[in-house]
This record gives sequence, C-alpha cells and structure tokens, in this order.
Amino acid sequence: MSGAGTAAAGNGPAPARATPGRQVLRHMLAHRATTLALAGIVLMILVALLAPLLAPYDPNYANVRHRHQGPSLLHLLGTDNIGRDTLSRIIYGTRTAVWTSFESVALALVIGVPVGLLVGFRGGWWDRLAMRVTDIFQSIPSLIFAFALIAVLGRGTNQTALAVAIVFAVILMRIARALALREREFLYVDAARVAGMSTATILFREILPNTVGPIVVEAAIMLGSAIMIITMLSFLGLGLDATVVDWGSMLDEARNYQATHPYLALPPGLAIIFAVLMFNFAGDGLRDALADKRSTRAAAPRRRGPRPPAAAAGPGDLPAAEVIAVRGLAVAFPAAEPGRPPLEILSDVGFTLRRGETLGLVGESGSGKSMTALSLLGLVPAPGAITGGEIRFGGRDLVALPEAELAAVRGREIAMIFQDPIAGFSPVHTIGDQLCEPLRIHKGLGEAEARARVVDLLDLVGVAGARERIDDYPHQFSGGMAQRASIAMALSCGPRVLLADEPTTALDVTIQAQVLDLLGDLQKRFDMSVLLITHDLGVVAETCDRVVVMYAGQIVEEGAVGDVLARPRHPYTHALLMAMPRDDVRMARLPTVPGAVPAPWAWPRGCRFMPRCAFARPECGAGPVPFVAGTRCLRAAELDLAVAR
Repeated sequence: MSGAGTAAAGNGPAPARATPGRQVLRHMLAHRATTLALAGIVLMILVALLAPLLAPYDPNYANVRHRHQGPSLLHLLGTDNIGRDTLSRIIYGTRTAVWTSFESVALALVIGVPVGLLVGFRGGWWDRLAMRVTDIFQSIPSLIFAFALIAVLGRGTNQTALAVAIVFAVILMRIARALALREREFLYVDAARVAGMSTATILFREILPNTVGPIVVEAAIMLGSAIMIITMLSFLGLGLDATVVDWGSMLDEARNYQATHPYLALPPGLAIIFAVLMFNFAGDGLRDALADKRSTRAAAPRRRGPRPPAAAAGPGDLPAAEVIAVRGLAVAFPAAEPGRPPLEILSDVGFTLRRGETLGLVGESGSGKSMTALSLLGLVPAPGAITGGEIRFGGRDLVALPEAELAAVRGREIAMIFQDPIAGFSPVHTIGDQLCEPLRIHKGLGEAEARARVVDLLDLVGVAGARERIDDYPHQFSGGMAQRASIAMALSCGPRVLLADEPTTALDVTIQAQVLDLLGDLQKRFDMSVLLITHDLGVVAETCDRVVVMYAGQIVEEGAVGDVLARPRHPYTHALLMAMPRDDVRMARLPTVPGAVPAPWAWPRGCRFMPRCAFARPECGAGPVPFVAGTRCLRAAELDLAVAR
C-alpha cells in the first residue's frame, strides 16, 4: 500500500477549512470580554463616522445662559462652563480620538515595520546602526520626546499624530526587527531565496505575513496608548488646535471648576477610560487567539548574511559534459576573539557535476555537506564568507556574481529541495501561492497561467487531486505530499541543476523509495543534473552515478559509485562502509566509526581523520594532505581497503 494512499496521509479529499483570519476571529468571539471590547470599538467607530447625525447640537455652540447645567432632557450630559452641550462634545471628541489614534498608529506601522524587517533581515551594519538610533530615541522619555517634536512641528491634529507615530515607530521597529531575526532562520526563507525572490518580496510576502500577529497585537494596544498620550498632550495645551473638540481639552477646562462643578470631568474621563480599556481588551484577546492558533514550526535554523566577497574569476567555459565545477572552495567565519585567525568551515573543496548525472555527497553530520550546497547558491550564513576558490556554472563564476544576477540563477537554473519539506514552506500561504511565485518571478506568467502550470506540476509529481489541493496550506499536507510539492516548486522553472539536501530524511521508508524513484524519473524527463546530499550509502548505491565523500570540511574521496563502494581508497570511506548493516553477516552489535567529527576549531593540522583512523602513522599529522588521484590520503597506494561482498 502506498504511504500516501489515505486522506490522513494527505492524498484524500481536502477537509473543510476556515481561513486563519476566521479562526482568530472565532476564538476572540468565544471570550465575552473580547467580544464586548470589539463591540465597544465598533461603537466608537460608528459614533465617529456618524457624529454630525448623532450630536444634538453643534459642539462649539455656546449659550452662557445654560452654563454649568446638569443632565436634563435638553442636555443629556449637561453643559460646560460656557454652555456648550457636553454630549455633543463627547461625540465629536470620539471622532477626534478615533481619527488621531488610528492615524498615529498607521503612520507608525508604515515607518517602523518595514525598517525593522529590513534591518533584522539584513543584519550587519544596518542592524547596528538602527539599534544605536533607537537606543538614542528610547533613552528620552516618550512624553518629553513628543513635546520636543510638537515644538518643532507645531500644534495641530496631523502634527500631533505624527509626533506620536514617531514614538511608536521606534517601538514597532524593534519588534519587527526581533521577529525578522527569528523568521530569517526558517527554511521557508531559504526556499524563497532559492526561488530567486527579491529582498522586498521575501520581506513583505514571506516574512511579514508570518510576523503580522505580534505586530497587530501591539498596534491594537497602541491605539489605546495613543488616545492616552494625545489626550494628555491636549490636556497640557501642547497637542491639538484649540478649535478641535477633544476629550483632553474638555478635562483641562473641567479642571478649573473642579471644586464647584466636579461633574464636568466625569464624561470625558469616563470616555477616555472606556476607549483605552476597549483597545487593551481587544489587543489581549487577539494575542490569546494568536497564541492558541500558533503551532510550533520545526525548522533547521540557518542564519543569513550579506553577500560574501567575490573570489577571483577563473578560466572560461566548462567542458560540454560538465555543468558545475567547484575548484578550491573555502568558506570561513570570523574568529570569536579579536586577533585570532578566521574559522575555516570548508577547505579546498573541489568536484564536478556532469550533465544528466546524479552525484552523491556523503559524510557524517558536521562534515560540510549542506554548507557546500548553500555555497553553490551564494547563501553562506552571515557572517561567513567564501574566502577562496570558484564555482563555474554556464561560463560564469557564481562566487563573483553580484547578488542581483545570482538571484536570477536561483530557482531558474539551480534549484534546491530541503530535508524538512513542511518547514520549507511558509505556513501562512497556500501551497499554490508559493508554487506560483517562482513562475511569476522567472517566467513572467499571470495568475491564471501560473495556477494552471502549478496544477500540472503537482499532477506530475504525484499529488492526487492537485486542482483541489492547490489551495491547501502546508500543514494540511503529509510529509510525503509536502516533499512532492517541494519537488514541484524546485522544478517549476525547469532548472539545469537540482540540489537535494537529504530529501528523504524526514520520511518513512516507503515514502523514501517513492520520492527517490520520482526524482530519478523527473531527472530523465527534465535532463537535470542532481547533487544528492545524504547520509545513506545504500541510497547512493541505488541512485547515484558518482559519489563524493566529505569529512571535516574537505573532500576526502571521489569516484564512480561502484568503484568507491567496492574498493574505497580512504580509511574514512572504508569506515563508513564497515558501519553499514549487512544482511549477509550476522552481527551482535552494529559497528560504528569511533569518535566524532571534530569541531572546526579543533581540526588536526594534518589529516583531519587521523585521530579516528586505524591506519594512521606519524607522518599523517605532519601537514595538510593534498587531494591526489581522487583521494586525500598519504597511504592510499599501499592500503588494501576492499570491502568483501
């Protein structure tokens, strides 16, 4: 039975679903306090919009003969010190409060969120400069800062809203920055970059939708805070024009008559309390709803950084049979302590990928396999950089390409699929939307054309009911179906090279076999070259033409699969083969390779496998070992490491 043959596995009819927005709203309405708060906010907005119809009098009409009257049928909330109707002024004050608070928070969102997302995503000096600026702003108390801005901008509704917006924008920038720092670690951002999306597209179509929850919650609470700050400024005579009706000026006028007419302060005071509480309760309810809805996204974190410095360009075009040639590739990270040499992660990495072949890249965790694949796409995590070598592809050195040109290569000519298929998709966009994006970017297709192409691709990779499943979210796909969808995304633009980073690790054995068979079929159909990263030498034996073995950031052996598996020349390859379970040998305990891959700061000076090697001699540690005749071992010519079959 196929591992994807049931609805539970993601191959049946799509379940009825509610959009994320409806789920959040339903959760909020399930709580009485939040429901009342939303009703209160709707009431304030209606009062603000319908103020001319609801107010019984002109709010500025004064009749001194009716001054200081209490509530009556003519004046339901009484009159103020010059005979103006208090109810009418409260209604028009609601319009002022709603408008100025929404204007200030909207301006803060427009200013603070994009800047925060950009500096958090970029990192480096962008981030440091922005944080120093915000530290300066936040070292000044908010009210004093607002006073200074109003002194420069002058009094008025828009000026006061702008002053409050700048105060809030600093706060929102820090929040957006923190969220971007977290989100840029997830695989769906890697997938977006591999698809060739621009920085702006990644920020506003991928990262922003995944961070909108905390930002909206903060904005809802800020609406209440904006009313308090604007009211306070007006109370002090520093905010709105004297001709504008607002609750703060009403409180200021009531203060002068507090001893003789204390009632004057009650209507505007209660209105302020009501408005602030409604926004705060709504913000709390929204936060709880999002926290209840949010699910944990297990994704391998990868940090992003600026484009590494380019290596020198190498010789011209490759031989016709070679698609990619990596020569002398080195990747290093800055030392943790000043004065120390950089920490080299990859050293003298070199291999070729030929047209139409599948090249296996194997080695233990920590050997540098994924870093090698990321280097091919210019995605070395910051603050790392390519410090040497070249990556020749189609007559170009990818190391020397500027970011804009490299982005055009990603997704269109070189694509990548990841080992965790669910984490490779943004959880807030449908599968169809995410598969359409590379087609719009690289092929210029319209919405209808892109969706039709995506349906064809999903059919091609074996997603049953593709036309119905296209609007599903990633969590509605099983692991096997999600991996098929990620393969469809990688193939959408017809790439020449596919980087498959352990594409079957997260799947059960049956689905693994299906995915590997699918990759083989698609490789022939699209005439692709595949770099398959895996731990499993059995997968290499079944699917690969040649194999490259990595250890501690270096290539230690390369050759045809049959030759390497039958007669390895490097002791590390031999140790990996001996550690594989065999059905023809009865074992009480599975053999293992003693020790572990050393950390980059603890690499031996000579052969890096020497501390774990059963064949090591003192000369092996004398200095770096060159890669000669397909192996990196001083004793390769004298050792007989044949594996019995």
